[in-house]
Parts: sequence; C-alpha cells; structure tokens
Amino acid sequence: MTRRVAVVGAGAAGCMAAIFAAETGAETLLLERTRDGGRKILISGGGRCNVLPARLDESRFVTDSSPNTLRKLVRSWPLPEQIAYFERELGIPLVEETESAKLFPASHRARDVRDGLLARARSRGTRVHVDTTVTDIEPSGAGWRVHCESSAPVDVDAVIVATGGLSVPNTGSDGTGLKVLARLGHTMHPAYAALTPLLASPAPFAMLSGVSLPVTITARSATRTATASGGFLFTHHGYSGPSVLDVSHVIVRARQEGAPARVTVRWTHKSDDEVHALLRPQGTRSLIGALRTLIPDRLASLLIERAIVDPARSLADLTREERTRVTEIIVRCELPWSGDEGYKKAEVTGGGVSLAEIDPRTMESRRHPGLYLCGEVLDAFGPIGGYNFLWAWATGRAAGVGAARRGPT
Repeated sequence: MTRRVAVVGAGAAGCMAAIFAAETGAETLLLERTRDGGRKILISGGGRCNVLPARLDESRFVTDSSPNTLRKLVRSWPLPEQIAYFERELGIPLVEETESAKLFPASHRARDVRDGLLARARSRGTRVHVDTTVTDIEPSGAGWRVHCESSAPVDVDAVIVATGGLSVPNTGSDGTGLKVLARLGHTMHPAYAALTPLLASPAPFAMLSGVSLPVTITARSATRTATASGGFLFTHHGYSGPSVLDVSHVIVRARQEGAPARVTVRWTHKSDDEVHALLRPQGTRSLIGALRTLIPDRLASLLIERAIVDPARSLADLTREERTRVTEIIVRCELPWSGDEGYKKAEVTGGGVSLAEIDPRTMESRRHPGLYLCGEVLDAFGPIGGYNFLWAWATGRAAGVGAARRGPT
C-alpha cells in the first residue's frame, strides 16, 4: 500500500523533503501558506541565493543540543554530494564567489533555485497546494490528521513539519510549527533571532553609514563567546555585514536573559605588534597618514578622535601612552550597542526542538511515530554563507526518505 506523506511548508527544507518523499515512493502532498512558496530562497543572497558554502566547517554551527547529533545530521548528506545533486539532478550549475567561499547558481537568479525545486517535486508526483494555511496537526488512528484553515482536514500516514521559525515574518514564517511541536510535548529550546543586525542608540558611528571593511569581531557574554571574520558595514542605526550577523546571537541571547555582553572589533588583520610598529616615529608622517594605510579615512579620523589624540600630530610627537591608546582602539575597539533588529531582519531562528528528540537517521520524532521534523524548527543554525541551506537540504532529504520508508505503525 502506498504511503501517504504531507509536508507542511514549501521552503528550502520542505521542498527537499517533498522531492525525496515522492522519489522514495510516497504519495506526497506539499502544503504552503503563501501563494508561491520558497520566499526565503527568493530573497537570499541579495536575490542570487547562496545555495551552499564552497567549504564546510562543522564547528561553526550553533546548537544547545548535542553537537554530536548535529554533526551526524550535517554528514548525512555530504557537501560534495549536495553540490552534485544541484548540478546533475536539478540542472542548476553552481559557481563559487571566491572572496566569500559561497556557491551561487551560475545564473545568479534565486528564482531558478526555487522554481527548480518545486518543478522537481511536481515532476516526481508531489501535489503542491499553495494558499493553504495549516492550523494544527494531531495523531489520528495509525496516522496523522492535518487541519487547514479553509479546507477539509487531510489524513496521512506521516507528516513532515518544515514550517521554519520566526525570522523574516513577511515571507510566511509565523512560528506556527514551533507552537504545534511544543503542544505535542517536544522539548523546546527558547527561540531567538539569529544572524540579525545590531543597533546602537545613540549611534556613535552614524556618520560612517555605508562604510564597509573586513574585520574580526567578538561578542562575549558570561556564558557565550562568538568570533567571526568578514565584512562589516556601518548603518544609520548600528552595524551589519556578515561578521556582525555571525556573532549577533550572543547579544540577542544576553538581552533575553538580562545579562551584560561586550562587542569588540579588530579593524585590521595586522597583529598588535604590527600596528604598534606602524605608529613608531617615521620622519614627519602624521598619525592620520599612517592609519589610512590600514582602514578607511573616515573611520581612521573617528577612531583617533575617540582615542583623544590630534589626528594631525606627527608620529614622532606621539607619547607612549597615546601610541598605546591608538593601537588599542585599532585592535580591540569596544563597539557600543543597544539592541538588535530582531526577527524582522534575522536570517534564521535559533532554538527550537531539541535534537535529542529526533532520530538522526530518519528525522522522525522520538515522541511521536510518523512525525518528522526538518530545517529551522530544529535547534541548530549555521553562519552566513550557505550553511543554513545546507542544513535545510540535508535534514529535508533525510525526513523525506524517512517518512516515505517507514512501515505501518
């Protein structure tokens, strides 16, 4: 007897789950609340869709669950195999942006990725129902009943929850899946906005809005530390760019917990000793002239001002104390912050269902047979650069295969 599987959510994880459930032989139904699906795919990478990282560092994923379980899930579909799938099976050639180690579709069109996934699902027999809001799921006999807002309930053998989290709510993410999974008794790690810009009010660097440069940034609270290197962007209201997003979860969680947190920035790749050496007397060279070789002019001027030193001073006139202050603000600058942009601008949602409550081979819930979870509802996320799509593709594939293969309950 053909197994019936419903996939709730036509985002990255849900589309991949539907494809593999159908290819494994299940009668597959993909339910999507928006009119088209895959909206986060469409907006990712500035409309180009960073499909995958060119290289993978498993240690960069964040979870409060077992890191060992997380590694098993990531390794369940190795990066080279995922790349081959997109290129050979979906017909979407990928190209590397070498400076960022990101893989994009050669067309640089996110729509090609979204449309390619949905086309593959349909070609394998998946029925895609858009404008369909799932309000609840519940065990029903030996299977599951899926309740929809404006249509009759659907009875299936298995349900795959791929509803995403709370990030970028205008794409259809409203946290319904997280609420349903909590109601079904799963252990939930508190949700929080991750990969989101930081705010500073008052904004001491507002006059630098639009200035960008590569940095190394560290966010530290009493219980967590994150460090990232990469692009940094000054905004009118604070800070953004990949490096900021990658450490923002430390700040977000500290705020949720009412705990203090610090952010420090190294504005250059040079070492402390190299920066200090640059500030040694060099004829009539000015302080501002020396720092312009390291960082943008406007930033150099502002940092010197914050170090309480006259930028026009020659290096020969600096006191040892002044030289130390300038070095310190270049290599360990305290970055004032007051908050974050939250889910509105967050790339992903942190927290979610504990990884201990899913079978890492199949993504089946350990609490409810026939219920499978994938993507953002799980307690894990990765940094900017295709990691979160890799997570979605891997867990979606495993859930699709698992749901389609499981014998009668």
